[in-house]
Amino acid sequence: MKAMSIEQTSETFGGWAIAAIAKHSRKMVEHEPGVYDGQDPEALHQMRVGMRRLRTALDGFSRAMEIPKAAQEKKVGKLARELGTLRDLDVLKESLETEYFPSLPSQEQTNLNSVFQELAKQRQKAYKKVVKTLESKDYQKLKSSLNQWLEQPQLSAIAQLPITVVLPDLLLPHLSNLLLHPGWLAGHNTNTDAETLLNEQGETLHSLRKAAKKARYQMELFTHCYEQPYQEYVKQIKAIQSILGKIQDSVVLKEFLSDCCGEDFSETFPHLAQQLTQFRHEKWQQWQQLQDQFLTPATRQNLRLTIQNPTAAQSEVLENQTNMG
Repeated sequence: MKAMSIEQTSETFGGWAIAAIAKHSRKMVEHEPGVYDGQDPEALHQMRVGMRRLRTALDGFSRAMEIPKAAQEKKVGKLARELGTLRDLDVLKESLETEYFPSLPSQEQTNLNSVFQELAKQRQKAYKKVVKTLESKDYQKLKSSLNQWLEQPQLSAIAQLPITVVLPDLLLPHLSNLLLHPGWLAGHNTNTDAETLLNEQGETLHSLRKAAKKARYQMELFTHCYEQPYQEYVKQIKAIQSILGKIQDSVVLKEFLSDCCGEDFSETFPHLAQQLTQFRHEKWQQWQQLQDQFLTPATRQNLRLTIQNPTAAQSEVLENQTNMG
């Protein structure tokens, strides 16, 4: 991806759009060799992060840009999903190896060999699909279209407005989508245990996690345009995403073990099954604290007011954009 020059940066809506597309496009491409190599799970993770952030930027800045069809948000989303299966398997393997395996009895460690073999087999299949995706016409067209656009950005009339003028209008829809999500009420003020709630409302909570991630990605683009309270809200939304993500990963790991070893996998892995249950219970308690906080009217109102009042000096905005490029 061609780097953006300082002359292209500005404090305008369009200037920030160019900076964001350049930054995340570059991140997506720079991790390609590591993904092709197939040995570095972190390269795959970083490439997916770049694609997700690119997708969020394409969506959030859509009113400021005229983007080619081959590089539109839905195209990026489809390609990113093709990398998802491989990343999910890497997460399962890492979780088993680092969080659970070391503390298991020797017999359960031995029993896990068959699970690791199945993971390796599925990973090889998923890796081949990822390589096909990166070699596909759709992905190659995405890269060339983004590069051409960055060489001669096509912007709309509204792109000339100062970024601090449009920020509330840009961010509040993402905040509304997050705060109005039904997942906030999952298990609230009930005595139902975490396992039952996850069985009943796991998909809703997973959807809330994705809404939090999208809001966080968009908000992180503009941390230099706000004071400290904004930074704290970004950290809290990241914590929501992280906790719900760890709960989801634990659920997926349980399902994978059931597929490999049968529904009664707890007979083969009693200590592991107990650890998984305990882990979800602990994360659920952490989630409930954030849930209570974000259901409080004062928290929600303060967050709205914070977004409505960007306060960064123009020089800080310009400096941040230059760094982004």
